[in-house]
Amino acid sequence: MVRKNNQDQKGQPTPAAPAPSTTEPTEPAEPIPEPKPPVQVFYCAVCTFPVEYCEFGSSLSKCKEWLKDVRVDLYERFYSEDALQAKIGTMSLEAQSKLEKDAVEKEAKADAKADAALKKKLASQITIKRIERNKRKHVTAIHGLEAFGVDLKKAAKQFASKFATGASVTKNAQGLEEIVVQGDVGDEVFELIEKQVGVLKGIPPDNVEFVEDKKKKSEGA
Repeated sequence: MVRKNNQDQKGQPTPAAPAPSTTEPTEPAEPIPEPKPPVQVFYCAVCTFPVEYCEFGSSLSKCKEWLKDVRVDLYERFYSEDALQAKIGTMSLEAQSKLEKDAVEKEAKADAKADAALKKKLASQITIKRIERNKRKHVTAIHGLEAFGVDLKKAAKQFASKFATGASVTKNAQGLEEIVVQGDVGDEVFELIEKQVGVLKGIPPDNVEFVEDKKKKSEGA
C-alpha cells in the first residue's frame, strides 16, 4: 500500500498550490467631466429682474425699450413677433386680449404710484436744527432724511467720521427719529447735502430748512 504524504521522492516538501485569486479585474476609471461654465444671467436695469422675467414686473413697456437699446439679440429672442406668436399661439383671442389689458393696467398703476411717491418725496422737508445746550455748547439735530431713503444709522456714522464727534439716532419730542450731532455743524451738514456726499446723494438742497432752538433763560436771570 502506497502511503500518501506531502513530500516528493527526494524527501522535499511539495509546495502548496497557489490559492485562486478572488480579485476582480479593475476597470479603467472614467474621465472626470469638464465643469460646466456658470449660467450668465442678464438683469434688466428697469425692473431689476432677469430680462426673461420682465413680464412679471410692472413696467414691461419700459423694460422692452431699454432691452432693445442695449441688447437687440435678447430683445429679438423674447419680444420679436415670432417669439410672441410662439408664446401665445395656443391662447385664445379672448385670453390674449385680457393678458394685454391686465399688463397695461398694471403698468399704469405702477406709474401712478411712482409719481405719487416722487411728489411726496419732493414735498418732504429736512430740518437742520441748531440747539443750544449752554452758552458755549450746541448740538445739531437733523430730521427728515429718511423721507429720501437715507439710512439714518449710516448717515450718523458718516457725520461722526466727518466731524470727528459724536452722532447718534434718537427720537425727538414728537417721537420721530432724527440724528443728533455734537457741536454746531449745521452749515457743514448742508454743504455735504449740496455736494451730494455719501448717503446724502439725491437730497435736493432746496428742501433743507434751518431752525434755531435757543435755550430759554430762567426767570430772574
